[in-house]
Amino acid sequence: MPTPDRAADLPSDHGALPPWSVADLPAPPPFSLRNAFSVIGPGAIMAATSVGGGEWLVGPAAAVKYSSAIFLVATVAIVLQVLFNLEAIRYTLYTGEPIYGGILRLKPGARFWAAFYSLLGFFQLGWPALAGSAAATLLGAAMGRMPGAPEQAMQGWIASGLIVCVVLILSFGGTIERMLEQFAWTMLAVVFGFLVIVNLLFVPAAHWWQTFTGFFSLAGLPKPMDWALIGALAATAGSGGMGNLTVTNWLRDKGFGMGAMVGAIPSAVGGHAITLSHVGTVFPTTPANMARWRQWLLYVQVDQVWVWGMFCFVGMFLNVNLATAVIPHGTDLQGLAAGAYQAEYLSHVWKGFWFLTLFNGFWVLFKTQLGNTDVLVRTITDAVWMASPGARAASSIRTLYYGVLVTFSIWSAIVIQVASPFQLFKILANMAGVVLMIAGVQIFIVNRRFLPPAVRPPLWREAGLLLCAAFYAFFVFFVARDLIRGWF
Repeated sequence: MPTPDRAADLPSDHGALPPWSVADLPAPPPFSLRNAFSVIGPGAIMAATSVGGGEWLVGPAAAVKYSSAIFLVATVAIVLQVLFNLEAIRYTLYTGEPIYGGILRLKPGARFWAAFYSLLGFFQLGWPALAGSAAATLLGAAMGRMPGAPEQAMQGWIASGLIVCVVLILSFGGTIERMLEQFAWTMLAVVFGFLVIVNLLFVPAAHWWQTFTGFFSLAGLPKPMDWALIGALAATAGSGGMGNLTVTNWLRDKGFGMGAMVGAIPSAVGGHAITLSHVGTVFPTTPANMARWRQWLLYVQVDQVWVWGMFCFVGMFLNVNLATAVIPHGTDLQGLAAGAYQAEYLSHVWKGFWFLTLFNGFWVLFKTQLGNTDVLVRTITDAVWMASPGARAASSIRTLYYGVLVTFSIWSAIVIQVASPFQLFKILANMAGVVLMIAGVQIFIVNRRFLPPAVRPPLWREAGLLLCAAFYAFFVFFVARDLIRGWF
């Protein structure tokens, strides 16, 4: 137990979960650029997950339909999501718990919020849209044309095979976070390397500037407005909802801040010695601990602003820049049409670009399916692990994680055979705005209620968090309005 002078600044209110343990904050390596590359990683996982359907499907579709002049929406979305992420991470650095731990401590209680976010996560990510799109892209790369109705069954089987590959990838590495991180850096290098090369080769310099200015100016929203498309753009320009929350789980597993005192979710192979506590650990705000706290915040800012935020912006920019350069303005792009159109255009220069463009698109979509799968499974696993003593008594965290993973994979293999990938993606994208709207307010409450004054955010950061919630409430309102009008 801490001595009274050290306990004075510890939170007395622990909400609906058991109180935290107390220990000193572990010291990070001295801050330097070299150490930053060894410490960071969750931002890369997040970027690999984020730069996917939004950039390859929704971004080009919106840009070609309305022009890049509306992309201030994407820039604002990325900035607000960076603030959202940083404030969710603040709770994790202090307690070692993912932000779900703070949310579960709120009324009406842990079981309610565990069920709520499990269902919300399922409605956003429980549809294997990107596995289906990745399968179609891979098949199109191999066939020399995009698959049609005769190839639908084959496309479904390829998608099922990709779902199995996701399970295998998530089964190795010691911790699941470590495997995702290694995979993420590789995929980011491949995808961005290709995008930079084709943009340099095929997009005039003047068009680069036109696209860039579109991300920082807004001449007015076009009419009529496809609110579902713009709402999807606003959500998927960043991580899109559940991914923004799950970055705190990856940071815990990486050992950021007090996460080093809590543990991680072990992989099926190589993770036998790793355990995970269901309750976090906090630190007294002594001068030594606060010095370490400021060092951790520097690493978090590099991870989120300069890795995640910049990859999101550059990924959206490069895809939109290429699409608006090669696809006629006003073209109605549905599903994989943007990627197919770009591949067709580039193949006129060299036939090999057909395969390379679609193969790059495959990796964009597959790596996002991999990340989204872990986001959903991890959300359900962590929520149940923290909220349910019965689940903790019945199984280990690893058994729970892989049980949910296998169940979700079976569901995905069935659904992908009967539904359109693009229609599934529209569900995924628009549910993300609902998550950001609700969770933004909850993170504000959690940090105000459970964090001592010394580690709370400044007022402008709190205002930015509430602005993020309001921004997505705006799009949720108009998307819901159009949906209701469509029904009646």
